[in-house]
Formats: sequence, C-alpha cells, structure tokens
Amino acid sequence: MIQAKPVPKQWKTISLVLAVVGFAIFIAGAAMGQDRAWQAFHVNWLYFTIPSSAAVMFAAVQRITTARWSRAVIRLVEGMVAWLPVAFVLLLVTLVFGKGHIFPWTHETITIPEKAKWLDPTFFTIRGIVVFGIITVLSVWYTYTSVRIDVGLLPEWGASWAKGIREGMRRGFGEERRELHSTHSLQGRLAVFLALAFGFGWTILSWDLSMSMDYHFQSTMYGWQVFMGGWLVMLMMFALLLRWWRDFMGAHDVITETHLHDVGKLCFAFTAFWGYLTFSQFLVIWYGNWAEETHRLRLTLIQPWTGLSVAVAFLVFGAPFFGLLGKAPKLFMPTMALFAGSAMIGIWIHRYLEIYPPIYVQTVTSAPFGIWEIGTTLGFLGLWGYTYIAFMDAFPRMRVVWMTSAHRDEMQVPVDPRTMEPLPAHE
Repeated sequence: MIQAKPVPKQWKTISLVLAVVGFAIFIAGAAMGQDRAWQAFHVNWLYFTIPSSAAVMFAAVQRITTARWSRAVIRLVEGMVAWLPVAFVLLLVTLVFGKGHIFPWTHETITIPEKAKWLDPTFFTIRGIVVFGIITVLSVWYTYTSVRIDVGLLPEWGASWAKGIREGMRRGFGEERRELHSTHSLQGRLAVFLALAFGFGWTILSWDLSMSMDYHFQSTMYGWQVFMGGWLVMLMMFALLLRWWRDFMGAHDVITETHLHDVGKLCFAFTAFWGYLTFSQFLVIWYGNWAEETHRLRLTLIQPWTGLSVAVAFLVFGAPFFGLLGKAPKLFMPTMALFAGSAMIGIWIHRYLEIYPPIYVQTVTSAPFGIWEIGTTLGFLGLWGYTYIAFMDAFPRMRVVWMTSAHRDEMQVPVDPRTMEPLPAHE
C-alpha cells in the first residue's frame, strides 16, 4: 500500500539551511564587489534551471506520444516545475543587477555590427525575460492541468500552504469523464507549444546566457549541446528520485523494476546523444579551422582548464556510457547512483567551463574555485531542494486518476470534450 506522508522535516530543514547560508555567502560576495560570486550564481542558475525546464518538457513528451508507461512515475519529475518561478526571479536579478559582473562584452565596444545590435543591453534583457517567461508560463500551466485532475478527484491532502491552490483547482471541476477528455485535449495543445518554446527558447537562452560569454565565438550546434546537457541531468536525477520515492512511499508494486530499467535506458541513450552532439560540434569546428570558432575550444583545452575538460568527457560520457551498457547496472542502486552522480557533476563542470574561461583567459594560472563557487552552489542546491519538496508535499505524487479511472484508455481515441463524440481521424 502506498504511504501518503510528508517528506521528513529534516530534509526541509537541511534544504532551508543550505539555501540561507549559500545565498548569504553570495550576497556577501556581491556586496564586496566580488565578480566571482555573480559568475558562480550564473553557473548554478543554468545548471539547476535547464533540467527543471527539461523535466516539464519530458512530461509533455509523454502527452505528445500518448505514453502510458510513465503514468505512475512522471509526477516525480513534474515536481521540478516548482523551481521555474523562482528561477524567473533569479534571472531578473542577473539581468538587472549582474550583467556587468558576468558578461565581458558589457565592458567592451563590440566591433561586429550584427552582434552589437543583438547584444544591446536593453534588447538582451527584454529578450531574456520574454523568452524564459514564456517557457515558465507554459510549463506551470501544463503542470497545473496535470495536477488538477488528481486534486479534483482525490480526497483532500497536502501541505497547508497550497490549500488555496487546491481549492481553486476544484472550483468548477465537472464530471470525471468530461474532465479527463477536456484536460487531455488541452494538454495536447499545450505540449506542442511547450515543445516549440523549449527547443527554440533554450537555443536563444543558450546563445545569450552562455555562448555570448565570448561574443566572437559562434556555433550553430551550441544551443542543442547546452540544453541537452540539462536534459541528461534531468534524466539522471529522475533515476535517483525514482528509487528514493519508491522506497519512501512503499510503492514497490506500482513503481516496478520495469520503470527503473526504462529510465536507466533513457539515461544511457541520452548519454550517447550528448556525446554525439559534443563530438559533432568539436569535429566540425576542428575540421573547419575558422579562427572565430577554434579559439573558444582551444581555450578550454589549454591550462588551467585542460584537466577539467578531460574530466567532463570522462564523467559525462566515458563512465556512464560504458557503465550503463548492461541491464544490471541500470537496476542496481549503487551503480546507477554512481553513474548518475558522475554525469551530474560532469555537467556542472561543463557549465563552469562555459562561463569562466572566457572571463579569465590568460589572467589565471589555476581555475578559480573557492568559497564563492562552493557557497553559491550549496545555496542553489538548498533552494532547489526546498521548492521541490514543497511541491511534492502539496500535491498528489502520482497520476492516480490516469492510472485507475475506468475512462483512462479512452484517451487513445480523442473526443470532442463538449459533445463527448469521437473526433474524425484527420482531427
């Protein structure tokens, strides 16, 4: 029997303490004029925000493909949506107060006319707010529709802070079959718009918030390579969360080894895909041998960044790819945790290498890493964990209605939610 109980208070306390201490360190650094505090802030914003956005996109993919295998587990990643409104506020902080501390081009005269227009500070700020705002609104809206079905049909349960939200979800809630079909229809449209916003939006954000660190550099594959790294982190986190929630809720009969294996296979597949994107980008730039491209890659392959670049290749691709080849490592908790942790640490280093080398080119003999990086990272980790726990304590942790309703499989045959008549095949 699945146990509906709140997450232990010590986890919330630990998350809150990390958040308070970590952001206190960041604020102290910012007040002291330490640019590295802002740069660490930016690294961690990218690191935690892209997987959280990817989590909702992954849930939307399940709707686009009308997948049924994930009904028992998809809410465990939908909970990451709680970070996105917080991330939107933190992005405002970056764009309004932190640009000059993070992006070198804010202190330069940009000599390329087209890039001077693109990186105009006002246009840059508005673009970032609008693009990420659209992604956030669509992500929250999609998750709201998913959660509303369960809140509307299940007994009242959840943290008191969200009681008003749950009451709003129940307001105007109609007959079960009609609600299922109308929600399924709405989600079909939202999922497609979210897919467009995610792919196009994160490409733009990758150009602006990462590739522009060196405005002379350009790569048409850069956006994909950046946001698919976040997608990989999301899947690795999913693999770990799946196991923790399975044990915590006593849901071994519902979250089965098949789910563990399926998510493990996705982790392996996107490890290979990340490696493909990364090597393809490197190969094209190396073979083209254009100065505006090669100088950026050369920078990450010389001291003091060489060891970190090699570590990324091993941690994100080498170890997980060969380690997860078989079925057993995907099911065995220690090995899955080892390779998931390897990939997550590797992508953090990769985000670090996107931001720091262009700033400190030829000015340092060792990679800058100290209290500002450690403190800010712990702060983001704590705040992200606190928002995730808050969501999971406030709303049903599984798509119970989609799993148990007598009408659940009707969703494979779309109907007009107003008349409940099957739609013609071409619609």
